[in-house]
Amino acid sequence: MNPLKELWQEQQQAVWLDFIERDLLTGGGLALFVADDGVRGVTSNPSIFQKAIEGGGPYDEAVAGLLTADPEMTTLQLYEALAVEDIQHAADILHSVWEESQGGDGYVSLEVSPHLARDTAGTVAEAVRLWQTVDRPNLMIKVPATSECIPAIESLIGDGINVNATLMFSLADYEAVAQAYLRGLEATSNPAEVASVASFFVSRVDTKVDAALEAIGSPEALALRGRAAIANAKLAYRRFGELFGPEAFAPLSARGAMVQRPLWA
Repeated sequence: MNPLKELWQEQQQAVWLDFIERDLLTGGGLALFVADDGVRGVTSNPSIFQKAIEGGGPYDEAVAGLLTADPEMTTLQLYEALAVEDIQHAADILHSVWEESQGGDGYVSLEVSPHLARDTAGTVAEAVRLWQTVDRPNLMIKVPATSECIPAIESLIGDGINVNATLMFSLADYEAVAQAYLRGLEATSNPAEVASVASFFVSRVDTKVDAALEAIGSPEALALRGRAAIANAKLAYRRFGELFGPEAFAPLSARGAMVQRPLWA
């Protein structure tokens, strides 16, 4: 059996692809990943799109067409037009996964502007606009877990908008995001129709901690390299079990709500 499919069927661990480009969509690559390899979601961010668009290919023709239609189009408008089209296409490819899993998987994530990371109202407004523009039920809006955006996550969940809460590095980050999701579920009229994941970063933690351990340089410090990130993730997962276990989550589960699954980034 394909090991990615085995991971899902035997461990219920869903693999989401952190990459998107137009050739992958139009050339059938993503459809094959879904059918043959068991990929169950896609995430994106502005950096991923930047690399894809700068690679040219189908984007050159698309940019030319957009500029012909509107020569005054700004760089930001060009980016959003290309990104929205790609996200819609990816969401359509994954729609069958979303249906089969009853909204558990099959999502495609589109990130709000990083420039809004310290702007609560601006994040909410852009997330709502992107949600309406893409117009796909299996879209997730990516929102960073800054202190200013925690209220935005709560507000968006309350409004029934799917959220991929991202850029979490600590147990405190996870706690804030999970509590925002729970408050949002309490506020929404139909919690069964909203979904969220909590993207908890792993490798970047070791990148920082290992550098500090190497600066210390003692045998004891060097022996700890490569261990902090997994330990950190285990703490977050333990807290996930406490917040979303059958007993704690029972009242919301009875209303049809789904747990906010951790996404290990």
